[in-house]
Amino acid sequence: MTTHAKTHGVSQATFIEEDRKSFWLLFVSAFVVFLAIALFGLTLGQPWRSWLPGAEGVKSVTGGVKAAVYTFMSHLQ
Repeated sequence: MTTHAKTHGVSQATFIEEDRKSFWLLFVSAFVVFLAIALFGLTLGQPWRSWLPGAEGVKSVTGGVKAAVYTFMSHLQ
């Protein structure tokens, strides 16, 4: 049986669940924005990888967008 620390009547598990949901909401939102930027650059034939932080050395669009999102999110802490 595990017990969770209570803070003002709210369990630690509740905070962890809220943090997890917040992370994924932010990740998906940033992914959609950066994907739109990358697709816009692709349609114009522009070097979109230089527009996204961390995407310079990645070959695929989704890999570049994912790298950009993780780079962006690492600066938020």
